[in-house]
Amino acid sequence: MRTNQQAAQFIQARAEGKSFSSIAKTLQVSKQTAINWSKELEEEIATRRAIELEALYEEYRLTKEGRLQRLGSLLERLQREVEERDLSDVPTDKLIALLLKAAEQAEKESTPLSFKDTEEQREEREERLLLKELSRTETVPNFDYYGG
Repeated sequence: MRTNQQAAQFIQARAEGKSFSSIAKTLQVSKQTAINWSKELEEEIATRRAIELEALYEEYRLTKEGRLQRLGSLLERLQREVEERDLSDVPTDKLIALLLKAAEQAEKESTPLSFKDTEEQREEREERLLLKELSRTETVPNFDYYGG
């Protein structure tokens, strides 16, 4: 029987990628117990991993918004530099190529904006809730079908 504190420590440790052996030693349980807990707490571990990954993305500005901000800033700096340079200068070719690549990448990163009215939003929310409810429903085999 595990405590809530043990479960929380286990979930955090697995989300951080720690081995069953090291977790078992820390929590003073058998390695097999740790493996069993992993199966039981699979969804919680996956959620914690996703949260940890999202935090890393934000910390290092790896989100789509962060990439767009960096590309936008780079694009502005390159445009200013190109405008200040004499286009007959040899390094300008490389600068223009970089400007075009940055503009192309910024365009790839951009997402078309989509606006929905209240009714469309309500319908999508209802569909998501219905799908969520359906995914929670467990299918029980019909034993009569199998001759049981």
